[in-house]
Amino acid sequence: MIFSKAGFGGAVADFEAAAVAQDAKRSGKAFVRLQETFGQAKEADLLDGGPRLAAVLEQVPPGPRAVVAVLVGACVERGADAERCAPGVRAGLRVALEAAAAFAGAWAATGGGAFPVPDDGEPGEEIVGRTGFDAAVGWWTLPQWEMAAVALLNHRGVRAGAGGERDELLRLLTAVEQASGRQFRSLGHALRVLDDEPLVALHRTSGTGYALRFFGIGDNFQLHTLLADALIGGGHVEGHAPSPHEVAVCRETPGQVDTVGSFDLTAPDGGRLWNEGAPADIPVVDGVRLLVLDEPSYRRSWPAGRFFPGMRGDVILERALEPEETERWFAHVSPAKELTG
Repeated sequence: MIFSKAGFGGAVADFEAAAVAQDAKRSGKAFVRLQETFGQAKEADLLDGGPRLAAVLEQVPPGPRAVVAVLVGACVERGADAERCAPGVRAGLRVALEAAAAFAGAWAATGGGAFPVPDDGEPGEEIVGRTGFDAAVGWWTLPQWEMAAVALLNHRGVRAGAGGERDELLRLLTAVEQASGRQFRSLGHALRVLDDEPLVALHRTSGTGYALRFFGIGDNFQLHTLLADALIGGGHVEGHAPSPHEVAVCRETPGQVDTVGSFDLTAPDGGRLWNEGAPADIPVVDGVRLLVLDEPSYRRSWPAGRFFPGMRGDVILERALEPEETERWFAHVSPAKELTG
């Protein structure tokens, strides 16, 4: 057939119409054109195309559906409305996770063994024979769904709109990871990002406490640097303050720059909270996340920056706690445990 419009915009229109009509031949041709024309797409076509493709994801077969979801995520990264695109991608991610969980169960029930590593093709006949086609495609396309979902979860409005569904998605992801032994770290961290989250930080050496609030923090490396800026850079406690550049790349400036740790991050029970973890690991005490800041037990350096380069994050100091408040919070705190091993 002759396409009425060239370029990515035309491919979107044809793919959309074919998906609605369930015209496999036409949608297949448009699917190829979507991939071929995306790189040269005009901004207006990307802004328009992302939401339109997201709206028809449910009507696309499971294999190409994941590729279209990646294109939606790429449109969002280039300016398309993330919140309009989110429902379709989120629904597709859930279906893929459910299918991947079914794959894990079927794999174990048919002899187990090392999980196959998805490649650029489709799952082979032997794998499909063991688990069923839909389950195999769910496992095979999960890396693509991770890419698409993370692109959207970079946006605070998308995270807010997901609400409690993020917990269910994380539950499914955790089950798949435990069964397969494979980590989908970017998706796991993105689903656990907290926004407008209150935090009480207790500085053990000075015996002072601080009420803070944070949002958009991908990992504890980023949190560490921003806490050091708020408390040490702000003149509230003594220690190593990060430079303005180190702080900027942890907020929204692109890139990375070397930094040095200012604290040991400690849980109220005295256990270590590692920089590789996420703020969601900080225990909740009396409805608020409670973190103890100890003197660094050794010098540690790393590239300061953001786990999610497209996600803006910050830590805001609201106030220093009164001595009586601080004392009440310290009543929940045990001495720091010594590291073993």
